[in-house]
Amino acid sequence: MSQEKILVTAALPYANGPIHLGHLAGAYLPADIYVRYQRQRGRDILFICGSDEHGVPITITADNEKVSPNVIIDRFHEINKESFDRFGMSFDIYSRTSLPIHHETALDFFKEFNDADLLVEKKSMQFYDNSRQMFLPDRYVEGTCPKCGNLNARSDECENCGSLYDPSELLNPVSKISGDKPELKETSHWFFPFGKFQERIEKYINEMDEKYGWKDNVLQYCKGWFSSGLQDRAITRDLDWGVKLPIDGVQNKVLYVWFEAVLGYISATKELFRLRGEEDGWKDYWQDPDTKYVAFIGKDNIVFHCVIFPAMLMAWNDRHSTKFVLPQNVPANEFLNFEGKKFSKSRHWGIDVIDFLNNFEADSLRYTLTMNLPEYRDTDFSWKDFQAKHNNELADILGNFVNRTLTFVHKNFDGKVPPLYSFDSRDDELLNLLEEYPTKVADYMEKYRFKDATLEIMNLARAGNKYFNDSEPWKTLKSDKERCSTTLNLCLQTIYTLAELFMPVIPNTSAKILKVLNKRSVEWMNAGKMHLNEGDQLGTPEILFKKIEDSTIDEMKKTTAAEPVIDGEDFEKLDPITIDEFFKTDLRVAEIVEAERVKKSEKLIKVMVLLGKEKRQLIAGIGKAYEPEQLIGKKVVMVANLKPAKLMGLESQGMILAVETLEGSLNVVEVDSSIKNGTKVK
Repeated sequence: MSQEKILVTAALPYANGPIHLGHLAGAYLPADIYVRYQRQRGRDILFICGSDEHGVPITITADNEKVSPNVIIDRFHEINKESFDRFGMSFDIYSRTSLPIHHETALDFFKEFNDADLLVEKKSMQFYDNSRQMFLPDRYVEGTCPKCGNLNARSDECENCGSLYDPSELLNPVSKISGDKPELKETSHWFFPFGKFQERIEKYINEMDEKYGWKDNVLQYCKGWFSSGLQDRAITRDLDWGVKLPIDGVQNKVLYVWFEAVLGYISATKELFRLRGEEDGWKDYWQDPDTKYVAFIGKDNIVFHCVIFPAMLMAWNDRHSTKFVLPQNVPANEFLNFEGKKFSKSRHWGIDVIDFLNNFEADSLRYTLTMNLPEYRDTDFSWKDFQAKHNNELADILGNFVNRTLTFVHKNFDGKVPPLYSFDSRDDELLNLLEEYPTKVADYMEKYRFKDATLEIMNLARAGNKYFNDSEPWKTLKSDKERCSTTLNLCLQTIYTLAELFMPVIPNTSAKILKVLNKRSVEWMNAGKMHLNEGDQLGTPEILFKKIEDSTIDEMKKTTAAEPVIDGEDFEKLDPITIDEFFKTDLRVAEIVEAERVKKSEKLIKVMVLLGKEKRQLIAGIGKAYEPEQLIGKKVVMVANLKPAKLMGLESQGMILAVETLEGSLNVVEVDSSIKNGTKVK
C-alpha cells in the first residue's frame, strides 16, 4: 500500500501590500506548523502558496502611482516572499497568478464549463463610475442594506445580516473609488450556477465534518450561505487586468478574481512539478482519491474554499474520469487584532511582517503568535504580551533550562554527555514523560490545535527545569557524582526531545539546539527516546533568547504603529438630499427594556424597546461592543418607520442608530434618560 499523500494550501495573499501579523496568525503560521510536523512524521506532503495578483485594488494602486499593474505585483510579491522566507515558512513553492501557467489553468476550467453549457451569459445592471470610466466590483460600492439598514453594505451583499440582493436594491450607493454616486449600466457576464450544486456541497461538508470534525465557525458560516440559497454568480468582470476571456469579439472582460485565484493552488503545483522535470507529477496529489487535502485560511475566505471552490471542482469532475480531490478539512482561524483594534491599512494601524523581522527574531514572533492563535475566537496581539512571552517563557523557561544544563556539563563533565547510572523515582517519572510526549503533542497537531500543542511542549520545558532544581546537581556533584551524572544525562535527553517537538513552531531555535547537541533530527514518534550516548561531545552553549528591555518595546510602540486616524470626509462628493427627503425618516427616542444574543451570531443582539406605549423587537448588529445586560435601560435613537426586515429568521421592526468606532464595532447613539420614550428626533 502506497504512503498517504497530504496536500496543504495556504490562502494566496493579495499582492497589493505587505502582509501583516494578522495574516500570519490567520492562515500561514498554522499551515507551516502542520506541514513541518507532518514532515517530521516522514509523510509525503506538499505545501503550496503564492501571490494573488489580479483584481481592481491592484489597478487602483497602479493608477494612483501612475505605473503599470506589473510594477505593483512585482514589488509586493517580492516583499511578501522575503517576509515569508525570513519568518520561516517552508513552502514547496511560492508561485504567482500572473504566470502563463496559471492563466492556462484558469482558462481550461472556464472553457470546460462553457463548452459543457454550464455557464450562462446574462445581461445585468452593474454599478458604473462615470468619473473613472469603469464598472465597479461589489467591494467598491457601499451603501445602505435594503434588508437591515446597515450603512456599510456592499453592492450585492451585506456582511451585517448576510443578505444577498440585486445591486439595484442597494440604497444610497457611493463609489469607494471616487466618492461619486455610481449609475447602473447594462453589461453582460458569464454566470456559474452554484445553486445546482448546493445539495451536493451540503452533503460533502456534512460527510467531511462527520469523519474529520470541522470547526464550528466554518460550519456555521456555510450554513448561513445555504439558508439563503446559493445563486448563480458572475465569474467574469469588466476589466483589462486579469485572465482575459478567450472568446472572439469579447474585449475588456476577465475572469473574476475569486473564481480564478483558488485555481492558483493547482497552477502552482503544476509549476512546481514542471520545475522538477515531472510534467504530470501534480496529478499524483490533486487527482489521487487517497490524497488528504487541507486548506488553511482565515475566516473571511470560508465561502470561497468551502462552497465556491468545491463546486468548481465538482463541475470539472462530472466530465472527467480522473477527478480532483476536495478539501478534507478547512481549519479556518478567526481574526488577530492588534492592541485591541482591528488591523487596518487605511488607518495605519498594525505591524507589517517585514518591519517586525527587522527588529526581532522570527522564532520569538512564531512562538508568541502560536500561543495566541485565533483558533476559535478573535484574539489580540500586544507589544507587552510579546515581551512577556519572549522573556518569561522562551528565555526564562526554555532558554534557561538549555543554557544551565549545557553550561553545567561543560564546566563539570568536559562538555561530554555524562554516563547513566541507576534511576530513582524522579528519573523514572521524567523518562515516562519523555516517552509519552510525542504522542500527546501529535494528537493536538492532528486536530489543528496548535496552541494547545505548543503549551504542552513548553510544559515539558517547565518539567525539565523542575527536575533540574529538585535533583540539585550542584549538591550531588560533591556528594554523589553518579547521581549528578544521571541527572545531567536525563536533562540533555529532555533538551533533545524539546528540540524535536519544538521544531514545527520555532525551527531556528530547534536547529541551534540540535547543532550544540551534535545530533540530527529523528522521526517524530521517536523523539522521546534516549538518543544521546555517553561520551558524545557537545558544542559550546550559547544564549538562545536575550531579554527584550522595556525601552525597546516603548520605542516599537512609537515607531511601528501610529495611532489610527480617520480621514476627513469630502462632503462635496456625497450625494445631497432635500430637507423633505430627510423628514421622510421618522427618528424616535426608544428605551431598551430587554436584550439577548441571537444564537449562532457574534454581532446580532435581539432587543425589545419601548416606543411611547408601543413595544417593538429590533435586531441590532452591536454584539461586538456590548453584552446584552449592558443595554438594558439605555435610551437610544431608532428609525421608527423602516419596513420590517428578517435577520437570522427574526423580524426587526426598525433600526437603532449607531456610530462606528476606531476598533470597527458599533456603539449606539444614546440620549439623556430624562427624555420621554417616543419623542421625535429632528
